[in-house]
Amino acid sequence: MELIRTIKFWNNADRIGPDMASTYWRLFFKTLMRKLCLKKFNYFGKGAEVRPGAYIVGCSKIYLGERVIIRPGSMIHGASSNLDISIKIEDYAMLGSGCHIYVSNHTFSNPNIPVIDQGHDLSLPVVIKKGAWLGANVILLPGVTIGENAVIAAGAVVTKSIPDRTVAAGVPAKVIKNIE
Repeated sequence: MELIRTIKFWNNADRIGPDMASTYWRLFFKTLMRKLCLKKFNYFGKGAEVRPGAYIVGCSKIYLGERVIIRPGSMIHGASSNLDISIKIEDYAMLGSGCHIYVSNHTFSNPNIPVIDQGHDLSLPVVIKKGAWLGANVILLPGVTIGENAVIAAGAVVTKSIPDRTVAAGVPAKVIKNIE
């Protein structure tokens, strides 16, 4: 009985990743990957891809534009009870391997209750605008927008929105130059 419940979960969960054994293998075949993603995502643009090794939770709340590729090691957490679209990645945006995107955080306001028992804050949308580039291992926190054609340096942690046509780096990420 547990095996049947697990297989049903793998097939019906609003997620994609190595922990979803009955659907994960489809990511290794472009035609099957596209068919799976068209079914799971809110929007899945032409030429978009989810590569094996990526974890995506809350697919139905995520918009992936044309030619957006989610590379191995990425963790995209778009599950939300209060947003219709929690993560929007516009056309031609590039994400390096190992990028993490989060739309909510654990609540931790009561010091007398273990954090695990306090639930989550309301979700805040994350937007990556057209043509932006996130280097490897970038982390985007809830509520940030990455501007059009902006570049985020590898390893940066983005806690505040980044304007169009700028380069941001560091922890926390700060604009270090404009792209002329």
